[in-house]
Amino acid sequence: MALELRHLRYLLAVAEHANFTRAAEELHISQPTLSQQIKQLERNVGAQLLDRTGRTVRLTDAGATYVHYARRALRDLAAAERAVLDVADLSRGHLRLALTPTFTAYLVGPLAAELHARHPGITLDVQEMAQDRIETGLLADELDLGIAFHGPHLPGITATALYTETLGLVTGAPRPGGQQDPLPVRDLTGRHLALLSADFATRGHIDAYFTAHKVRPHIAMEANSVQALTEIVRRTPLATVLPDAVTHDHPHLEPVPLEPALPARTVALLRRESAYQSAAARAFTHLIQQLVRARGYAPA
Repeated sequence: MALELRHLRYLLAVAEHANFTRAAEELHISQPTLSQQIKQLERNVGAQLLDRTGRTVRLTDAGATYVHYARRALRDLAAAERAVLDVADLSRGHLRLALTPTFTAYLVGPLAAELHARHPGITLDVQEMAQDRIETGLLADELDLGIAFHGPHLPGITATALYTETLGLVTGAPRPGGQQDPLPVRDLTGRHLALLSADFATRGHIDAYFTAHKVRPHIAMEANSVQALTEIVRRTPLATVLPDAVTHDHPHLEPVPLEPALPARTVALLRRESAYQSAAARAFTHLIQQLVRARGYAPA
């Protein structure tokens, strides 16, 4: 029997779940049908691909090798299908974009609005996730582009610097007497703050800054979204630390310069080094470069 793509998908499902029943449920076929199809695949390749003797189903050595190439084949086929459907005049297209959570607060809205205004035929799939997941998603061809921070990247990831992100202290009310002088960071010792939760890379950046200057503020509240923090700061005496770009977009927030300032970070556009670049991805890359210049973000 000739090899068919469904055989590869069936094998990958069993390998992922280590169980025929759960794999069959995901594939919406019966368990006996799935078992029969896998046996046909094994006869076709002339090797046993699965070890069925234990409590869970495991790949044999031959199976692990075969799965490696099967995943690559399916990924390349999906890229080929997208390339065929790609329309250079941008009358249609699809873009899979991921970004770290901080950018949801000030960047993704203007980007999505501008993309839709210029190219309404392009559908945009936006996902918010941690940077390590963005990079693994790009390498697995589950994403086209990512917006995160420049730094050490996984092999095969290409990063294009976009702009420099600066951060600062933020309150919901002007400082007494209209003070404009920078606030010494030591004055934050014991001060009540609301900060992003520890699963944000930005929180690690902030904590490292406090540690470097031997400052221990009192963390009264934590939130896992920038939007929640802005609401907390608006309605309480608490201060927070946010990217300056967020503060600029919210006139009810009051920036307070710190001395010394928090270290800046370089925002980067990420992609897989060998990935096919669709017309939609090329248009988005050009658009984001224009937008960061128009909004006056500091050059990288």
